[in-house]
Amino acid sequence: MITLLFFPDSRAPRFSSQMTTSRNRLEEIRQRRRLQRSRSNEWMISNGMAEEEMKDEPGPSQVHVHKCIVHIEIPLRKMPTVSASRLPHTVLMHVFQFLQLKDLRSCMISCRHWYNVLSQEACIYWRKSIASIPIIQDSAVWRSKALLALPQCAISDSTLLTETKSFKAKLRALAHAWNPKDSSKHNYVRPNLFTMHRHPVAQSTDGIRGKRGVSSGVHAYEITWEGPLGTVAVVGVATKHAALHCPGYVALLGSDDQSWGWNLVDNSLLHNAEQLGVYPRVNNPPKYQVEERIRMIIDCDAKCVYFERSATSEFLGVAFSSLPPVKLFPAVCAVYGNTEVSMVYLGPATMG
Repeated sequence: MITLLFFPDSRAPRFSSQMTTSRNRLEEIRQRRRLQRSRSNEWMISNGMAEEEMKDEPGPSQVHVHKCIVHIEIPLRKMPTVSASRLPHTVLMHVFQFLQLKDLRSCMISCRHWYNVLSQEACIYWRKSIASIPIIQDSAVWRSKALLALPQCAISDSTLLTETKSFKAKLRALAHAWNPKDSSKHNYVRPNLFTMHRHPVAQSTDGIRGKRGVSSGVHAYEITWEGPLGTVAVVGVATKHAALHCPGYVALLGSDDQSWGWNLVDNSLLHNAEQLGVYPRVNNPPKYQVEERIRMIIDCDAKCVYFERSATSEFLGVAFSSLPPVKLFPAVCAVYGNTEVSMVYLGPATMG
């Protein structure tokens, strides 16, 4: 009896006399294929690929079909870069809150877009229900800086910073407030940083200057004399060379060519130890009342100084003209003990 076996391999045995040899050879072929498949699966698993399950022992007439997996690497699209000068308004506001005041100044002079963002003292929002009613919210940047720089007693004072509507204006006023390092030794600046207090020292006239002088533009200051005037209470401007202390009770501002002053006690204008007349220049001018707010405007462009009443915005006339082109500081001098003078910088004056 002759048995025929069919194999996919043309070299397979064809007669029963070679059956034992063919079985051994077939077993070797199967083991070799299993080893190849196991190695192939390990390589595919390590490379994140998958292979279809195949039968362990295929029959001699079975045809094995392997799937071909093709990997196409698609390059990632490059994200568009955004210039720092074109960042959205809200993003810049969050970033600026972490900067110091000197760094904010550098940002304002380095980029026009940053300047436009930081120059806004308040943001205006509109209600969805009522489109005609705006909601004015202070800038988050200047609010955070003001809460850190300003003392709580100055922020909570209901009368001190009423003319400075925004937190940026309050910070600007702080930068122009009284200078404790440029004052007589008998004066000191109170914790609110805007009020000067004079110690009760006899036979002494004591003055104080502001932190910053001005030499261009128009600048307004609100000055309030909160204590008794005494015999001398002078408000005016001075250069950095003007004296701030002298013995006796004299009008220190206006006693030399470095200062110009208005004595609120007798309404006289003083400069270079001379009286320039009565101010306001009317018959029987009214006396200054304690705690009355007056505005002093320094017009560096017109080289003049004039005053206004804050309550009514009444123009009192030009006090001094033909001022020299030098940096001028707001200044006061007092002689009465425990008297106090507050000064708040209002920024550029509103003309008309």
